[in-house]
Amino acid sequence: MAESAPVITLDGPGGAGKGTLALALAQRLGWQVLDSGALYRAMGLIGARAGWSPDVAADRTAAADAAAQLAVSFEITPDGIRVSREGEDITETIRSSEVADQASQWAAVPAVRDALLARQRAFAQPPGLIGDGRDMGTVIFPDAACKFYITASAEQRARRRLAQLSMPKTTDKIGKLYNEIETRDARDREREASPLKPAADAVVIDTSDDDPSSSLERLLAEVSRQGIA
Repeated sequence: MAESAPVITLDGPGGAGKGTLALALAQRLGWQVLDSGALYRAMGLIGARAGWSPDVAADRTAAADAAAQLAVSFEITPDGIRVSREGEDITETIRSSEVADQASQWAAVPAVRDALLARQRAFAQPPGLIGDGRDMGTVIFPDAACKFYITASAEQRARRRLAQLSMPKTTDKIGKLYNEIETRDARDREREASPLKPAADAVVIDTSDDDPSSSLERLLAEVSRQGIA
């Protein structure tokens, strides 16, 4: 497939810093951004509100229908990326651990992933797109101009999540989040539909010991080296 605009993909597990880097990269390049995780979180929210279960065939069908009609938009603001669905700002709502877990479950349903495929590809518009997700470079944009796989240790990601939630970094809270992250990672890696893994031609960036500005410079250096922007 050929995109209608150049695409840079950032894949990797949740909490590795993809969102922060995607936003910063989009701002530096003046490109648009796609947070594919937000699409799945929106599906998690829709499923939770409707009382659907991925284990029920009728609910999987209903979810796939909803995914095919999903209308989500992204706005880059000074405070970050705002996510809206049908006029409702869902930016904060979809950040909860409960919605994240629901999103991971629905992401493992092939019919839902298939329904969201064309929706995601439609975001590739001039002057360019930064795609943030788990299968951006492997499935959604296999011909992307530049691919990155952003990763970090599960412990570091748990600490970052607590900081995002403005919660004390106590041992028990870090341990609970660590276990949730490990469970979600295993589900994402082992799912049949688009398992989480680096694209064969992706540049792997480990952000465990980096601050966001250092990681961003590493990405920009590679984008410049490849002559993309």
